[in-house]
Amino acid sequence: MAARRKAGIEQLKGYLRKGKPGVHTYVSLLGLDILEGRDIMHVAERGIPYGTFEALRDNTDFSVEDTMRLTGIPRRTLTRRKREGRFPPDESDRLLRAARVFGRAVELFGGDSDAAAAWLSAAQPALGGRVPLDLAASDVGAREVERVIGRLEHGVFS
Repeated sequence: MAARRKAGIEQLKGYLRKGKPGVHTYVSLLGLDILEGRDIMHVAERGIPYGTFEALRDNTDFSVEDTMRLTGIPRRTLTRRKREGRFPPDESDRLLRAARVFGRAVELFGGDSDAAAAWLSAAQPALGGRVPLDLAASDVGAREVERVIGRLEHGVFS
């Protein structure tokens, strides 16, 4: 099962090797096989399966604690969701956001997921010394992390 979930990062790297990946290729990090925005919204509205959390953890190589930080989902809630088998729409959105941020960092580092994870886990001067992993737990913070990634991709000193 973990090998299947781990395939998501390899799928994302494959998209990168072929050129600029599509807008929604980050969903492969969650073990989802959909790439159309409307389909992703539909799945999120229904609530995505618990296994997506484990797929994200496997594909990022983050610990459970770091994955909880990135998604903003506390341990007790995570335990409840595991028992229920599905995340509600708001938490599904957080998982999608976390995958998107990690996917953007992987793009920044040319497919090097270890470098992406290290960058996301370290204080960044362009973010006022804050750690992207912590900021990405909120929508506003995630947008700021993505803005900095965009600046770095274009060689803008941040």
